[in-house]
Amino acid sequence: MLQNYDVIVVGAGHAGSEAAAAAATLGSKVLLITMDMTKIAQMSCNPAMGGIAKGQIVREIDALGGQSGIVTDESMIQFRMLNRSKGPAMWSPRAQSDRFKFTEAWRRILEHIENVDFWQDSVNDLIIKNGRITGVKTKIGITFSAKAVVLTSGTFENGLIHIGRSQLKGGRISEPRSTGISEQLRLQGMEVGRMKTGTPARLDGRSIDFKSLIEQKGDEEGGNFSYLNDERIKTNYSCYITHTNEKVHAILREGFVDSPLYTGIIAGRGPRYCPSVEDKIVTFAEKASHQLFLEPEGAHTVEYYINGFSSSLPWDIQYRAMREIPGLEKVKIFRPGYAIEYDYYPPTQLNFTLETRNIQNLFFAGQINGTTGYEEAAGQGLMAGINAHLKVHGGEEFVLKRDESYIGVLIDDLVTKGVDEPYRMFTSRAEYRILLRQDNGDERLTERSYKIGLAGSNRMERLNQKIADKECILNFLTNVSIAPEQINPYLEKLGTSPIRQKLKLVEVARRPQVSLFELTKVLPEFRAQLDRLKTNTDNILERCEIEIKYTGYIDRERTIADKISRLENIRIHESIDYTKLTSISIEARQKLSRVRPTTIGQASRIPGVSPSDINVLLIHIGR
Repeated sequence: MLQNYDVIVVGAGHAGSEAAAAAATLGSKVLLITMDMTKIAQMSCNPAMGGIAKGQIVREIDALGGQSGIVTDESMIQFRMLNRSKGPAMWSPRAQSDRFKFTEAWRRILEHIENVDFWQDSVNDLIIKNGRITGVKTKIGITFSAKAVVLTSGTFENGLIHIGRSQLKGGRISEPRSTGISEQLRLQGMEVGRMKTGTPARLDGRSIDFKSLIEQKGDEEGGNFSYLNDERIKTNYSCYITHTNEKVHAILREGFVDSPLYTGIIAGRGPRYCPSVEDKIVTFAEKASHQLFLEPEGAHTVEYYINGFSSSLPWDIQYRAMREIPGLEKVKIFRPGYAIEYDYYPPTQLNFTLETRNIQNLFFAGQINGTTGYEEAAGQGLMAGINAHLKVHGGEEFVLKRDESYIGVLIDDLVTKGVDEPYRMFTSRAEYRILLRQDNGDERLTERSYKIGLAGSNRMERLNQKIADKECILNFLTNVSIAPEQINPYLEKLGTSPIRQKLKLVEVARRPQVSLFELTKVLPEFRAQLDRLKTNTDNILERCEIEIKYTGYIDRERTIADKISRLENIRIHESIDYTKLTSISIEARQKLSRVRPTTIGQASRIPGVSPSDINVLLIHIGR
């Protein structure tokens, strides 16, 4: 057991699990070290995967050969496609998961990967020699050697839990924290900061009056995350909506005198886009109520998660306030909400492979990079695992661009801009949203992953068949003409203008009122063509419809991305001394020296670096 490893992964959350699975699948001998084998990929906060932009990340992880989409499908108890009323660039899949099945499925997957070994322990020392990581030492004194280490310790590094004025040392409620690593890395010259996140109380569903709540069902047609699934998963578990009110707010304000947020006890910055309920009633003081969601924790438990009521107030204040919420008048709680502070490392200290610049072969992924969310963590873990494997086996670095994936946007934002509050992904962060849709992640990424050996041949075969089937339908629509008498009754029923002469079917399909799904019912020859396909027809029709209706937008965005990518292809030599470039601003010199971008494109996105600074830089490197 005590052997040398190619890659050691510290922490088995969402980042660590993806990192270990990726590196091992690629062929590295991996050791996954975790404090608790029963909590692999634990859903520490809400029992859900996906959401706006986050769903796209899960689809991209799946397209690359990661496991989060597969695990989500296996543990799903509700599926919804968000933002259906908007354009396809905004569509975002989201699933409620059975949190117990989710952890169980992840553990089973990892245990069936031959190259993964496990060790239940805490790492409190990194072994660093001559600026390179060579292994780790655990709390019980065991040393493991490795060529690379991926650190994914989440909220556990010097974690401090706050419930009112009560403080507990821990990485999660009732779980010990990790110490030693951040102190050691600070001595190695790395910057260490503090951040804060929080989680709501857990409720006893037997004490909730669901008849007083608004039921939120999943999509009737179901859905899935993994591109390996042909059929949409249909489940029937509901979430429920309720609201706070002035009585609730008044009780919460009573607790401010003991709130660690307002007494200065908490120093770390909290997440802007998932604020505590006390933050909401202060920041949005004019609002009389805030929406809350009650989400089931699993298919076989009465435990509910109260989404939107994250709090670090005293437990009795939380409890009293909740009992003024409609539907929760008699509620019982399993445990109160709490805030947690933890150490993180500003991500401008990383390369785009997620390797640290100070220490060779040491990679960071997940919340220690200043992010929040399972999906963001899993995406980073996957990329860190891939690059750790490639680094120790002499492969080329694997980096995704901003026009290739949301994962590329995420990592580029972290490394180039840094964070001063927990980062979460939104569609608005991606300038090429219409290229980075949730439906086409496999077309964007699977071939790249297949070439390095992560995505399997079955994925590649399915992708090739999907592309062939899509082209078959597009060719049919482009080449077949339709007569007025065949289509006009359908068009008139839709309230759109009838045609006066034969038209190519694609011209009719471009109309916003016309649905390809409905056309298959109206035109038998189209239905017959569809029945010849070898892949899921619903997915192919959706993909074709997007391409037909939005082709102008897609082409325009692709043209813009191609122009901008020219800057991404202009490399900046790593030895450049920015302090000597006196023609650029002092701020730009400082920022460029700290971030050390590898391309002109990355340099142009650094806050404080102006277009004139970029022009000077281009001249300096002879462009």
